[in-house]
Amino acid sequence: MTAVAAIDCGTNSTRLLVADEDGRTLERLMRITRLGQGVDATRALAPEAIDRTVAVLREFRSVMDTHGVDRVRMTATSAARDASNRDDFFAAAEAAVGARPELISGDEEGSLSFRGATSTLNPDEGPYLVVDIGGGSTELIVGRDQPTGTRSLDVGCVRMTEKFLATDPPRPEELSNALGFVHDLLEETVRDIPAMLDAPRLVGVAGTVTTVAAVEIGLQTYDRDRIHHFVLTRDAVEDVFRTLATEARADRIHNPGLEEARADVIVGGTIVLVAIMRYFKFDTCLVSESDILDGLVMSLLEG
Repeated sequence: MTAVAAIDCGTNSTRLLVADEDGRTLERLMRITRLGQGVDATRALAPEAIDRTVAVLREFRSVMDTHGVDRVRMTATSAARDASNRDDFFAAAEAAVGARPELISGDEEGSLSFRGATSTLNPDEGPYLVVDIGGGSTELIVGRDQPTGTRSLDVGCVRMTEKFLATDPPRPEELSNALGFVHDLLEETVRDIPAMLDAPRLVGVAGTVTTVAAVEIGLQTYDRDRIHHFVLTRDAVEDVFRTLATEARADRIHNPGLEEARADVIVGGTIVLVAIMRYFKFDTCLVSESDILDGLVMSLLEG
């Protein structure tokens, strides 16, 4: 039996999906590596961030070897797009994995996330607005069974934290400025892609959304099956936001469902989710654990 693998080198996390030739999941791993540490300010990947990420990629290579992976796609997204020294990281990543990362655009990232998130949804219940809140960027994609409009915004949990949230816990004016910044970007987006205003259903993917769901449920131990297709209400998102944003990190880490390594940037990510639900007036968000990794695996199996 052959297997394929997808790796996503994101701004905040590095993730692996291994699947068999029928698309069944054999392994799914996530590590917080913070590749995009300081990129918004320096426009370069920090050496220690590269080292952390490459160490995880070596771990992933061992896992892939265990499963007999013969094809792999590895993508690099927002942090690498913005970094002047991304080739240094690409060379080290290729040495660790045996494949060179693909630098994909925000539109490509969005299309892959949309494909993964909507693969088991009924197109007749769309169009869907899929929101992928990453560490450095957020992709908004509208469509039924394929994207008809995509926009990548330079807002994510790491970038928003570094740009706006200087105190612990954040001051009210920091939160207000951050929310206003996202609101203005959404205004620009819908001027260019008005179809986003007509989507009746919101689908959220990636770590911020799944973490908010885990905190709302109160998961002591992460359970993918309980998170996947959980319906987050807007009231619940606002309540989690108020809780996390008014606590210092030392207190925030005690919330069940919040991974400690994500505690310093979760408020920044939740700001993006809150702003989107407010702006588009969504009452609910369907949480999806299927995302860019699933889209990458599908592309491999079709190839």
